[in-house]
Amino acid sequence: MAQTSVARLAIEGGTPIRSKPWPAWPVWDEGEIEALASVVRSGKWFGPSGTQVNAFAGRWAAYCGARYAAPCTNGTQALEIALRAAGVRVGDEVIIPPYTFIATASSVVQVNAVPVFADIDPDSYNLDPQAAEAAITGRTRAILVVHIGGCPADMDAFRALAERRGLVLLEDAAQAHGARWRGQHVGALGQAGTFSFQASKNLNAGEGGCVVTNDEDCYLAASSLINVGRVPGGQWYQHGLLSGNYRMTEWQAALLLAQLRRLDEQTARRNENALYLARQLAEIPGIAPLKRDERVTCHAYHLFIFRYDASAFRGLPRDEFLRALAAEGIPCSRGYHPLYRSDAFRVDAATHPFAGARDYRSLYLPVVERACDEEACWLTQSMLLAERQDMDDIVAAIRKIQATRSR
Repeated sequence: MAQTSVARLAIEGGTPIRSKPWPAWPVWDEGEIEALASVVRSGKWFGPSGTQVNAFAGRWAAYCGARYAAPCTNGTQALEIALRAAGVRVGDEVIIPPYTFIATASSVVQVNAVPVFADIDPDSYNLDPQAAEAAITGRTRAILVVHIGGCPADMDAFRALAERRGLVLLEDAAQAHGARWRGQHVGALGQAGTFSFQASKNLNAGEGGCVVTNDEDCYLAASSLINVGRVPGGQWYQHGLLSGNYRMTEWQAALLLAQLRRLDEQTARRNENALYLARQLAEIPGIAPLKRDERVTCHAYHLFIFRYDASAFRGLPRDEFLRALAAEGIPCSRGYHPLYRSDAFRVDAATHPFAGARDYRSLYLPVVERACDEEACWLTQSMLLAERQDMDDIVAAIRKIQATRSR
């Protein structure tokens, strides 16, 4: 590992802290190749007549501690299916955080419901339970909690809130494969939870998604919605609902079964490195890793997020800090913008393409604004699959930038 005694920053022509590549993603071997070849050889390439989708559904439900799993095309569609299966209807309001991928909000719009943005907790960047409760109106039907970066939200608070106010509680666990709250896997703690298996995710097949639930009615509705509205267990041309074709393929399921072999080991490695990194970074003035609630018994660490305070770096703006860090061989992102500031939502409510839309142009939520514009710094999950000495490079690069700014 290079030393922080190198005074000149790499972005200014100095020697970078790190030139070694980070672990490649995805991780695969002959197991994935054989899994795909076995589907080819089977001659059953169609999910309903094959074995892989059903096998994955059973394995994933058991893994999550849920009674049921309904695999589908992708995580975005899984959200829409879960909303519809849980009874969210036209004009209903769904409370969501603004610090998440746009699918959390667009899925609400796709079922002709209304996204209501509530601010996030400053320590975890997850939806703030108090802010969510303050956003409830007579039209509120559901709360859609996101486990951002793989860190479980405060499910004790949200379950109590949903029960007290008679609301549906859904979980967007797209980034939280393997994460556990009080020993229970996320995704199975509300009425339904959704996962994404897109290429960047900790468990991936390039694309794919899944709805998990302990509610039989919700499962049957989700299964029907995924399969062109067909009645589960009914005749092939018996359609009880209007829906599209959102079935997972045998190819995706075969890859997921192969990838699932590694998930626990990879999750353990991410946790080991992330906890070590958090301890080291916490000693640097102006760097604050997001807090991990003691009730979080496993963090998926799809992202390692830390907060940056420019005042400890003599006013160096966050985005300039990130560019300097990248030059040192540490790729790091600023992450999301508040969803309500995206072009998709900054239009006149009167002409908005869904029923009962709010005018989001005047919305300002201070915690998420500060996180997006000034504080948040992201490291990706594959970096946490490296060795402990690689975590030291991250620490050394940040210390180097701070030392240079302090001269």
